[in-house]
Amino acid sequence: MPNRSFLTFLQDQRKTMPPVVQANLSGKTVIVVGANTGLGFQATKRFATMNPERIIMACRNEERGEAALERLKTETGYQKAELWLVDLSRFSSVTAFANKFEADGDRLDILVLNAGIMPTKEYRTTVDGWESSLQINNIVSPLIALRLLPRMLHMAQEHNTTPRICVVASDVHHWANLPNTVTDGNILAMLSSKEYCTQSNMQSERYKVTKLLNVFFSRSLQNCLPESVIVNAVNPGFCQSELRRSLTDTWYMALADWVAVKLFGYSTEEGSRQLVWAAVGGGEDEKRLRGGYISLSKIVEVSEYAMSKVGLNVQEKIWTELVDILSKVDERIPQAIESCLS
Repeated sequence: MPNRSFLTFLQDQRKTMPPVVQANLSGKTVIVVGANTGLGFQATKRFATMNPERIIMACRNEERGEAALERLKTETGYQKAELWLVDLSRFSSVTAFANKFEADGDRLDILVLNAGIMPTKEYRTTVDGWESSLQINNIVSPLIALRLLPRMLHMAQEHNTTPRICVVASDVHHWANLPNTVTDGNILAMLSSKEYCTQSNMQSERYKVTKLLNVFFSRSLQNCLPESVIVNAVNPGFCQSELRRSLTDTWYMALADWVAVKLFGYSTEEGSRQLVWAAVGGGEDEKRLRGGYISLSKIVEVSEYAMSKVGLNVQEKIWTELVDILSKVDERIPQAIESCLS
């Protein structure tokens, strides 16, 4: 299937967003990473109306997180949400978050990996030495998922349920591919390097590539798991989001973005419906949900590059690199992989 054209993208944006799916989450625990604002907060509001036993709002900033928690309680009446702090730009913070959850001993039914940032024109690295958008968008989500997987698999067996891990991706992955200059060596190291992260690449290619890597990760993880856990990637559509702030650093870019959102964009609430569908919808066809890519409340095909032999080889190579990186970051990762992945 050919890659989606820009015209097809615009036509899809003119479609009515399907209504939010409903579910009963009684007795279940939901974690939303990046829950204090935008798509994450709106999805959390929806989950709160489904009577879960517990919602953990994972956020970086305590002040903003507390404000979001109070807003959630006020707007939904739900009183069992908790704020847990995690800084995705620090591996140590993510590991501490996972350790806390392990010690907490609770079940985990839904994990929404929503947090992400837009690349900046300037080359910026985290305290761990990785380019910021690559670490936050593509290296940390696998770390969180792998650390929490043992609990999800144990819970699936104990309660005879099917937990889900939902990775927020985007249709912009259709316009991303990785040239041989990146894939011939260590892919993630090259993508993180100052040599690769030119202003041109950061502005025109980086975000698309991070979304492609989200798709790759969701499929790689699913390929290693038993059927008792579902992993999918989800496209919320082009919508109003605080992520877009970094795209509007000049008045003319701000104006162009405002016009585009007004003409073609979904509201943040509409976009969040897709996160909810990925987490609780499509239960009549769980086989297609496993490793699936969700858009407009349907399982659809990923990009031509992602389905190609070249793309699949790149996906496998990146997965191997991720496992190696994370095994060095967190000493519990090898054990988690050995005990949980087939």
